Amino acid sequence: DEAIASGARALFGEKYGDEVRVVSMGTNEDGKAYSVELCGGTHAARTGDIGLVSVTGEGAVAAGVRRLEAMTGTGARRQLNADSRRLRDLAGLLKVPAGEAEARLAALIEERRKLERELTEARKKLAMGGGGEAQDPAREVAGTKLLARAVTGVEMKDLKSLVDEAKTRLGSGVVAIVGVAEDGKAGVVVGVTPDLTERFDAVALVRSASEALGGKGGGGRRDMAQAGGPDGAQAQAALEAVAAAMG
Repeated sequence: DEAIASGARALFGEKYGDEVRVVSMGTNEDGKAYSVELCGGTHAARTGDIGLVSVTGEGAVAAGVRRLEAMTGTGARRQLNADSRRLRDLAGLLKVPAGEAEARLAALIEERRKLERELTEARKKLAMGGGGEAQDPAREVAGTKLLARAVTGVEMKDLKSLVDEAKTRLGSGVVAIVGVAEDGKAGVVVGVTPDLTERFDAVALVRSASEALGGKGGGGRRDMAQAGGPDGAQAQAALEAVAAAMG
């Protein structure tokens, strides 16, 4: 009780006896110790024995409690020396001084992201016949334009944007795009322009395509729905299934 009254902290919910050891560390400008705690036992006689402290990680262990992990003494020096060598090696690969490695790496990452975006757009245009209407004509089914296409080399997440672009180009109609992945699986997205959602339900159409691909179900809204299936070889059959469901 006397130790706690003096400002010592009891940590980790441990049970202490009537007599405890109080360990303090450092002195701030007010003349008080930086840390005063009850301690069951120390591993160093003084903080100077610990030497260098290098924090290597931290994380949450409970609500409002963080755990710091660090290396000390010789281990910390070895760790920092190894980090310094890795930084020099990285700077060498980037062909810049060590002090400029971070900025150079950030610039390369941003450049790669830009190239990936450009490559994605190029793949989408190529998949849709270069973006020209004459290269990618819609046919008429049940008196309605249907633009149906199977594509490769396009990420599944980009199929929706392809369908949106095609819907805008059509003005009025139905768009069905099947994307075949490298593993042979397929995803399919069906879009219906706003003026036709009373006649056609994209969810019902995409489910027809999914069945042809060996899948089940599909979901979305009347104007946009998606599904998938394991058999990408049936991409054309899936597109024909959409046409049949429209008729």
